[in-house]
Amino acid sequence: MLCVVINGENLEMFDRPNPKPGPTGVVVTVHSFGINNADLMQRRGLYPAPPGWPEDVPGMELAGVVSSVGHEVHEPLVGRRVCALVGGGAQATLCAVPFEHLIFVPDHISWEEAGGFAEAFTTAFDALVLQADLQPGERVLVSGAAGGVGTAAVQIAHVIGAHVIAVTRTNEHHQKLRKLGADETIVSDDVTSLEPVDVVLELLGATNLEKAQRVLAPFARVIVIGVGSGSKVELDLLNVMAKRVVITGSTLRARSRKEKADVIARVNETLVPWWDEGKLRVPSAGRFNFEDINRAYNFFAKPGKFGKVIVSIRE
Repeated sequence: MLCVVINGENLEMFDRPNPKPGPTGVVVTVHSFGINNADLMQRRGLYPAPPGWPEDVPGMELAGVVSSVGHEVHEPLVGRRVCALVGGGAQATLCAVPFEHLIFVPDHISWEEAGGFAEAFTTAFDALVLQADLQPGERVLVSGAAGGVGTAAVQIAHVIGAHVIAVTRTNEHHQKLRKLGADETIVSDDVTSLEPVDVVLELLGATNLEKAQRVLAPFARVIVIGVGSGSKVELDLLNVMAKRVVITGSTLRARSRKEKADVIARVNETLVPWWDEGKLRVPSAGRFNFEDINRAYNFFAKPGKFGKVIVSIRE
């Protein structure tokens, strides 16, 4: 197989032996994949892959067709269109995936869109639904709303029936976020003027959370899944106590196989039907071919994007 390999902070293409599925795994012939912040961090040596995943082949999500299965996989998966969240190794022509981590792609969805679904929508769904238990009518504040996870969160919260407030730093993104389902769009400096919010999905970190803590409603839930603007913030603990606020956070990459499988099962049950019905979509910030991988990474590293950066291997 052909794969992207991290060499220092450079990315190079190498031929490697084809992966085997393992007894309870599958091999996916990859058609496309999304680039994520974790990939940039891994290239810099700051975010190593979990044990059991390739150390020098990046990539946390992919879309393609199941080409082989392990001998203990009894479901008819060969030939199925799928996407998947993996611990690494997605940026290759072939990738081995645990069979229970597959997300099934509706027939009418393009490979470009499918390549950017798994990481963003699984992360947003896990945070908003499985951790925050977001309910219809609640007010949810999404920071960093123009990114891949942010655009996914805006749509999921909208379909649930929440009142969605999206925070963005780029003026031209306000209308785009409203088209995705945001009821309000604001810049970070305006957060402190909001009416109280029930849920905060914190994708930026310290800079935004310092402001958001001032507008928490009683029993608010704060879910931290990004710290690009800093990982340390001064909290008003009296406010946390008085309002009985819950503050938590998570990453998906290092979770156990079973923990990931449980989340993926809920994604297949809840999100895939919404995706099939057109209630969810993957906005594309840019599309690149596999041989242009370095250009794709350089583009991803620039600020001001809206949606996902997708790399296509096959049409």
